[in-house]
Amino acid sequence: MSFPAILALEDGSVFYGKGFGKEKFDVGELVFNTSMSGYQEIITDPSYKKQIITFTHPHIGNTGINNDDNESNQVHSSGVVVNKFCEKPSNWRSIKSLEEFLNENDVMAISDVDTREITTILREKGALNCCIGSLSKISEKDAIKKAQEFDGLKGMDLAQVVSTKDEYLWNEGVWPENKKTRDSNMVVAYDYGIKENILRLLADHVGEVKVVNAETPFEEIMKFSPKGIFLSNGPGDPEPCVYAIDSIRKFLKEEVPIFGICLGHQLLALAGGAKTYKMKFGHHGANHPVQDIESKEVFITSQNHGFAVDEDTLPSNIKTTHISLFDKSLQGIEFKDTPAFSFQGHPEASPGPQEIQSLFKKFSSMVKDYAKT
Repeated sequence: MSFPAILALEDGSVFYGKGFGKEKFDVGELVFNTSMSGYQEIITDPSYKKQIITFTHPHIGNTGINNDDNESNQVHSSGVVVNKFCEKPSNWRSIKSLEEFLNENDVMAISDVDTREITTILREKGALNCCIGSLSKISEKDAIKKAQEFDGLKGMDLAQVVSTKDEYLWNEGVWPENKKTRDSNMVVAYDYGIKENILRLLADHVGEVKVVNAETPFEEIMKFSPKGIFLSNGPGDPEPCVYAIDSIRKFLKEEVPIFGICLGHQLLALAGGAKTYKMKFGHHGANHPVQDIESKEVFITSQNHGFAVDEDTLPSNIKTTHISLFDKSLQGIEFKDTPAFSFQGHPEASPGPQEIQSLFKKFSSMVKDYAKT
């Protein structure tokens, strides 16, 4: 059942449409995602905490929701904005509609709005804070006020909010085989907002994975004698995550192999002495070209980040490995004096192309070499 709904931006722009999902109101940073498929993976990605997602693809909901494609156990985005919502999905894997899924997760969506106009506003002005709500719950005036009162993601540590509370072991491989790993090498994965397909690929390529809370100190991790450290994706600003940066510095000194993705990439760079910055509107989509600096090979990648590492601040012991061909922003780094590297995009491809999953093979090789020492 739809209901009258509003999307109000902090600049005063207002869009009216049909609400579906939970009838409520919420605030967050408004971003646009250019992926043509994979909305289930996107909205369950913890990296979208405190963000409201505008999908540029005009039809959302047509494939429904299934049991296998969640990247976490809940919807993390604060709201969903679409042009046309397909109420009756048609897909052999579907078990429920997107609307049912949003209701179960206490999340609201709005449809029948001009997502092209919204995207144009964000492209020109940058990511904006906004309020999404049912008109039975909030007025236009109050919605604009709520959007303007939201503090934004700059300076916000969300990794500790979405991180697992209890450590656990993961050894399940990639769908549909879901084979259990037979590799004896155990790596520790810091959960800053980790996606399940990242865990599957780590299990497939590296071995058993012990997933730990974002704030677990270096000393506790070393008791496990890990053969590698994985730094996961996640939401928010990397700079306030001083607990993570401090631990990563210690791992670098111990020369334990490190692989970082997204927020993990930014945290590794900060631990190495570089700086990060808030991007104008970030990268959110599954068609982003990234170039390997040495080979000149171009990969089409999945991206989801609003912060980036400032390449000009990299110290001499860190080299650039990948850059974005959209805006030349830094996409990958590698340390020259210790086995550590990272990538800004989402190489596990959930959703998106799988062209750069070779990074997991690289980490596997580093782990095996370290295990021999």
